[in-house]
Amino acid sequence: MTGELRGTVICQSCGAPNADDREFCDRCHQKLLVLSGASHQDEEGFFEEDPDESFSFDEHLLERISILEEAVKRTADSVRQLFGVIQKQERGLLMQQTGLTALREILERKGLLAPDEWTELWQAQMDFQLLALEKKERFTAVRDRVAALFEGERRSEFLAFLDDAEAALAASDVERGTELLEAAHRLDRNNYELSFYLGETCFNEGDSARALMYFGRVLEAVPDHYEGLVYSGVLLHEAGSNERAEELLRRAVALYADAFLPNFSLGAVVAAQGNLARAVVYLERAVALEPVPQALFLYGRCLYEMGKLTPAIRQLQEAVRLDPALDEAHHLLGLAYLDRHWNRKALAAFREAQRLNPNRLRYQDLVRYLSGPAGAPLPGVEGEAGEWLERAEEQMDADQPKQALECFRRALALDPDHPTLLISYGLLCLELNQQRETEWVTRKVLALDTGEPGGEMLKATACAALIGALRGQGRLREGNRLGRQLLDEGHSNFSKTIAYYEMAYNLAEMEEDLDEALDFARQSLELAPDELKQFPLAALGWVHYKRREYDRAIDYLARSSDLGPSATTYRHLGMALLAEGSEQEARDVLAKARRLDDRGEGLEQKMMECMRDSARLFERVRRQGR
Repeated sequence: MTGELRGTVICQSCGAPNADDREFCDRCHQKLLVLSGASHQDEEGFFEEDPDESFSFDEHLLERISILEEAVKRTADSVRQLFGVIQKQERGLLMQQTGLTALREILERKGLLAPDEWTELWQAQMDFQLLALEKKERFTAVRDRVAALFEGERRSEFLAFLDDAEAALAASDVERGTELLEAAHRLDRNNYELSFYLGETCFNEGDSARALMYFGRVLEAVPDHYEGLVYSGVLLHEAGSNERAEELLRRAVALYADAFLPNFSLGAVVAAQGNLARAVVYLERAVALEPVPQALFLYGRCLYEMGKLTPAIRQLQEAVRLDPALDEAHHLLGLAYLDRHWNRKALAAFREAQRLNPNRLRYQDLVRYLSGPAGAPLPGVEGEAGEWLERAEEQMDADQPKQALECFRRALALDPDHPTLLISYGLLCLELNQQRETEWVTRKVLALDTGEPGGEMLKATACAALIGALRGQGRLREGNRLGRQLLDEGHSNFSKTIAYYEMAYNLAEMEEDLDEALDFARQSLELAPDELKQFPLAALGWVHYKRREYDRAIDYLARSSDLGPSATTYRHLGMALLAEGSEQEARDVLAKARRLDDRGEGLEQKMMECMRDSARLFERVRRQGR
């Protein structure tokens, strides 16, 4: 150490010099690690003390080896002890699990617990606890830096808020913990670490406006903050401020050219504005840095839109290789194959996309039918819960389903058993492919004692949503058991139409008893009110397709499309035409499906969905370092 650096502590993270009384680094705010030991001069003095004394290097090494052997022995003993403790914990957990399973079976046998109710509630509670644990771990990781950044006179009060927030998060009280951190933030609005934590929390919860406010605070304090630039750019683009969004994302790319997320986000934003040539430059760089399936899909989508079929097919094939469950990529790959006249490959890709994303009733139409002139109005929602319901509907109209989801949750927190809130929330969860949550909510609706007008129609809709959620999980037989139960308990044509339709479709998917599936689809069509006839017709067409009766499949699917255009029905019709050999007609029908489908409204929706769900990408980038 030079004379100039004496009395300073060098940060082990960034190398910046700090005063020896500092606890945290002035530059990076990491906790300083102080190492002590004999200086070089002391060591020289030791040897100069008796220069004639003989020194055996072999003895020195032997002593060192003996010390290491002792350390390894103690470590091995500690590992054995830990292994024994883990084995005891494992036996204890097994005994507890066995006891809980026995208790569950007793309750189910006595009729005090519905089948799967225990599992679903357990799963919901576990998901909540894991979310709370994730928030606690993220806060624990930044707490010291947040405390080190505090600037103000009320430091003790600020630290008390942090302690209370940490305790609340440890107790899984996420809402209370967030409120305490917001109170701490009001004492130090320039604390960019705390601003970022709160902004990321709001982003993950779908509160874009508040998230953007917190990220703005981050950039005010640190203009080149990596995640602040990317998050802000994404949110500004979503809010319509495209020029400012591009400015921030271009700055992020310039500063962090070798990072995946800035290139991916800028490419997505540019493509959403229609500039595909610029977009592919950034997306190509992003997938070269990290081949994330969603990024490969977007890159392939841009190439496909530009007419570059060969590279598009290559990227889409890689996307489905890395994520075989990415049904959008399978669907687009089928279209690319079709444009190349590779009909067999195209049909196989469409079938895989259909298997991954099976057809569902358009439940928005069911709800409108349920509350319209043909049905009975849904019970009204009053007070603050009603206000949150209105906000949720506004978010749905603005095509912001995740924000709507949060509004529904706030409404249900105020009125947890209201059937209108439950069914609306459940249908939205189904649209977002949150099958577990859909299942839990719809079972709650089915357990309600609704003696009001329209109660049977409400339960039929909930049952349809539940069967859809089970189908999404591959639980087709369980879905058909619910369909038979609905058929036995329902008295209206509405209930029977749904029951027969769902069972017909599930049997077609299983391809086990297509004769019974055909009979169910015909009965559904006979009983269906005019507002619902398009669905049994579509089911009939799909059953005939599974029976390889393509002429009849085309006829019923075309009639269903005439009654109510549906992207799913058009896709099925296109597959039937392709299987029958009418390639050009299939191409035209599938083009209509693309225009109607959410995936066909342009690149923006899918891109924004990818970016809104990219918190795990941020975590991956943060772990890898910058």
